[in-house]
Amino acid sequence: MKRNRRRVAAAVPLMEIRYEFGFDAAHRFPSMPRGHKYRGVHGHSFRVEAALRGVPRLPSGFVSDFARLEKACLGLRGKLDHALLNELEGLHNPSLENLCLWIWGRLSRRFPGLARVTVRRDSLGQSCTYLGPGGGR
Repeated sequence: MKRNRRRVAAAVPLMEIRYEFGFDAAHRFPSMPRGHKYRGVHGHSFRVEAALRGVPRLPSGFVSDFARLEKACLGLRGKLDHALLNELEGLHNPSLENLCLWIWGRLSRRFPGLARVTVRRDSLGQSCTYLGPGGGR
């Protein structure tokens, strides 16, 4: 009796790593009606989480080097922190949604495994997550 000797492929470990940073900034929404509380300049503390998805690569065993991700995120933090967001190129309407898109646009060029960007205003219990152009598929 012969045994069926199929090779069982080892499961490929798909991982997600995340880096989080914060910044404080002001913004306004001039398209809101007069008297709306968001029309005038106001500020928030924001938290950003960038997540990369992939398979750990040899020989490091890393999905991506955290030092590279941290450096890129801190560069963005330097542009966002204590800024009037409306004055930044591409953020004329700085909603949570547009902040996600703005951050994605800058990180996805350097990190092809970017899986999602989340921007939070914890004090208000608000957040937005962008899953990329494919919606996380």
